[in-house]
Amino acid sequence: MAREQLQTLSEPMYYILLSLTEPRHGYDIMTRVSELSGGRVAVGAGTLYTLLSRFEKEKIIYLYAEEKRRKIYALTEKGLEILKEEYRRLKTMVDDGNFLENIK
Repeated sequence: MAREQLQTLSEPMYYILLSLTEPRHGYDIMTRVSELSGGRVAVGAGTLYTLLSRFEKEKIIYLYAEEKRRKIYALTEKGLEILKEEYRRLKTMVDDGNFLENIK
């Protein structure tokens, strides 16, 4: 199962994969992460390229295209499944805590 390699994703990991539901290059990924998180999560170049390298080695993403000096990445099927599993895990946690809204 895809979940074996990455038990849970950090916020930067989650948002990077979320941004790659469409092919994107590095700067575009950083911009999209900020947009998706409402500016709450910022991914620096060092973190981004370290994670992209790791994701590529683990076959979570692949090099979709190269345009001049830009490398464009996209999710693999495995990457999409990992992202969906993490979404379901996070949603379950939020759903489990919904009763907290009624506690004063």
